[in-house]
Amino acid sequence: MKYKDIDDRKKAFVFELDNVIYPEKDYLYQVYYLFSSFLEYTELINAKEATELMIAGYLKGGEDTVFNAVKEKYALNEKYLVNFHNLMLTVKLPLKLLVYERIMNLMQEIVVDRKKIFIVTNGNPVQQLNKIKQTEWNGLESYLTCYFADEIIPKPEPDVIDLLIKEHNLQRRDILLIENTETDRLCATASGVDCLNVNEFL
Repeated sequence: MKYKDIDDRKKAFVFELDNVIYPEKDYLYQVYYLFSSFLEYTELINAKEATELMIAGYLKGGEDTVFNAVKEKYALNEKYLVNFHNLMLTVKLPLKLLVYERIMNLMQEIVVDRKKIFIVTNGNPVQQLNKIKQTEWNGLESYLTCYFADEIIPKPEPDVIDLLIKEHNLQRRDILLIENTETDRLCATASGVDCLNVNEFL
């Protein structure tokens, strides 16, 4: 699907961040690399091996299993969990996060058509803002309006969409939500707005 295929009556486009605008693993894997490098310095472990272990843990069991994978392998002190959490929230990445090419094209066409782009994201607001700041937007950053749902009530509750509608004088029929999770689909339904899966564009 391309921008020209979307109902031209839509005035506002709402995007989640992770795995909709960019691949979340591009952030996580850099954090794992940096944390492993820190452990190599403090605990004299092999950073490459630790990074691979963390990535394997993520692929097998998700984000919440990653620290325990290295903790068990290297008998790490629990104190390192604080370092890991802080790094996850505030890391300065070696490489900028790159927007999916087709999503970048879509956003650029939305801007050229003088319509609005919103990022409405779940997750820790400090971490999500850190991701946004380290994304290569190619000049689009000044056209983005961001809402951190956890500052209100996380999706799928519709409160953040209701606030967006009120603050920007929109109607529900004006909005298209681009999603990649059941959470966002439920949010769209609860909010009474249309949605499309990001894979329609990728």
